[in-house]
Amino acid sequence: MLKVKLNEGFVLAPGIYDAITGLIAAKAGAKAVYLSGASIAYTRFGRSDIGLVSVSEVHDTLAAITDRIDIPVIVDADTGFGNALNVQRTVRQFERVGASAIQLEDQSFPKRCGHLAGKTLVSENEMVGKIKAALDTRKNENTLIVARTDARAIEGLDAAINRAGAYRDAGADILFIEAPQSLEEMKNITATFGNELPLLANMVEGGKTPIASATELEDIGYHLAIFPGGAVRAIAHHLSAYYSGLLRDGNNKKFSEKMYDFDGLNEVIGTKELLAQGKKYE
Repeated sequence: MLKVKLNEGFVLAPGIYDAITGLIAAKAGAKAVYLSGASIAYTRFGRSDIGLVSVSEVHDTLAAITDRIDIPVIVDADTGFGNALNVQRTVRQFERVGASAIQLEDQSFPKRCGHLAGKTLVSENEMVGKIKAALDTRKNENTLIVARTDARAIEGLDAAINRAGAYRDAGADILFIEAPQSLEEMKNITATFGNELPLLANMVEGGKTPIASATELEDIGYHLAIFPGGAVRAIAHHLSAYYSGLLRDGNNKKFSEKMYDFDGLNEVIGTKELLAQGKKYE
């Protein structure tokens, strides 16, 4: 269960995209993780976050993750993959395989990364209907519904705040105003909503929002931060160096101190324990 409540501590959720990234994040001490739709697009398809990922692909990825780790998973459900009825199907599927929080946004289809230009929105009323559909569908009130608005980039901060207010009134558990463009805008958001319900900050390296630490975000009134694509950016950088070195040198000798060997990786993924468990049933 994800515990994000006012005045009860800050939650930092690293971004993941599969079971091994979830496992490594949990072993590193993460108390919750964020399954990023963008990161699924990056890693599964080698493509951008422009609405190519389907509900089934997110569901199957989520199921593999929750089968492997026990910490709460916040899942990016994009637009709910359609109208309010699609939202209900999405919530049923994601909750069934262990989502602790489900994030819905007010973009129209095809959606795109919150820090890319060219986004479009559904009406405020349509998004309110989606939030209510999600709340009516969830089986457990501890499954949190995160309402995201992308209105800042299209209609301005005031409009984004107005939309967030409507989503609060619709019953959202957490508010996520995407891509504020300055510290002052972030403070305006927290001053408006920070005493009413938890606020989520999205930290995208190179994106439109200033990068801040968890402590800094908590100090200005946020309750939860996600770093959704950081793992992919780190791994992509690391893999570029790895493959270049392998192809240049013909082996991994120079890279050996920057990678697990066979036994090291097996230790991380728990091969010894898994084999012992299997042996119990022989």
